[in-house]
Amino acid sequence: MFVDRARIYVRSGKGGDGHVSFRREKYVPAGGPDGGDGGRGGDVIFQVDEGLNTLVDYRNSRKYKAGDGERGDKKNCRGKDGDDIILKVPQGTVIKEASSGKVITDMSGENKKVVLLKGGRGGNGNQHYATSTMQAPKYAQPGQPAQELELELELKVIADVGLVGFPNVGKSTFLARVTNAKPKIANYHFTTLNPNLGVVDLDGTGGFVIADIPGLIEGASEGVGLGYEFLRHIERTKVIIHIVDAAGTEGRDPIADIYAINRELENYNPAIARRPQVIAANKIDAIFDREHSPVEEIKREFEPKGIPVYPISAVSGEGVRDLLYHVSNQLQELGEQVSVYEQEYFPEQHTASDGEETLSVTYDKEADEYVVEGSKVEKMLGYTNLDSEKGFAFFQNFLKTSGILGQLEALGIQDGDTVRIYGLSFDYYK
Repeated sequence: MFVDRARIYVRSGKGGDGHVSFRREKYVPAGGPDGGDGGRGGDVIFQVDEGLNTLVDYRNSRKYKAGDGERGDKKNCRGKDGDDIILKVPQGTVIKEASSGKVITDMSGENKKVVLLKGGRGGNGNQHYATSTMQAPKYAQPGQPAQELELELELKVIADVGLVGFPNVGKSTFLARVTNAKPKIANYHFTTLNPNLGVVDLDGTGGFVIADIPGLIEGASEGVGLGYEFLRHIERTKVIIHIVDAAGTEGRDPIADIYAINRELENYNPAIARRPQVIAANKIDAIFDREHSPVEEIKREFEPKGIPVYPISAVSGEGVRDLLYHVSNQLQELGEQVSVYEQEYFPEQHTASDGEETLSVTYDKEADEYVVEGSKVEKMLGYTNLDSEKGFAFFQNFLKTSGILGQLEALGIQDGDTVRIYGLSFDYYK
């Protein structure tokens, strides 16, 4: 099954907490701190798998979590790092932040592997906080929290050349003739549902990738019919082959059809409409009046506009070779660079950076406690000996100068209420 869109939730691993412990060995009555550090949380990694061409694996399984780091242990034992999670996607997958639709990364070109979310750092054990004045620190650092995101995965087919045209004009037949692709071909009035890719091999050239992309109907740029499902797959192509039923076998006007499809391209993305285009006037084997050939009318209409017209028969192969060499020459002039979407959303900007100090003061109604958290207070606890009179006075001054007391009073704290700062609890008195 071909699936080109998926919405998933990803979460990196939380860092393991540091450990508080002290040496308790024979003949070492007052051993120093030996709490180990927590392990690093696992990363969320996206990687291109050349063997994939669909996002079907993400259709039913929608939540992906990296492993959490383990907490540290006594005897300076460091916690085990959490396992990374590697998510494999087809080349051409664009990864977006779901709510904003902004691009995080485009798995195209040289971008084969990317760490999307980093795991949290493990917290320091209490061994790191021993000083000459505080030789028995009773505090360890918590691990950094995990990061999480809702993602929109969108596969935009990577092909050098895209075939466009109304349903039933012969695109699938053309692709089957010129490449190794084997699309389903029938006289259906609905359209091909899946993009079919094939490689064109031409003598004296390096060949190119061509895609028969789902057929257009009028209103596609507004989401009618397959709409966006078609148009997203043509965004990367460098050259467009516009296939039209020149014989008008179903009573359609080929010139009107060409203008109609070009309007859809222009409405969806003007940059696509400006790409080099060549018209393949197909089904000439069904034109019986060559003196008044509609191909000549198509040439008179579009060649003055700089759009070459090649009469072909996808069934017999007549004219196809000349068309392919023209397209190959255009591609050589354009070069080999793949169209890659630029990053618009930066996950690291939506989480506190290593150097950014955070502080939060809240009221826990269920526990009937006021809770103070954040890296700013963590750091203070790490180098303050609360068992000493001097250290406790320093702690009280910190609460005042950092604005914590003011925030507690704003929340309505009263004498005798409990304040919890990580593993420590205090009674508040003004």
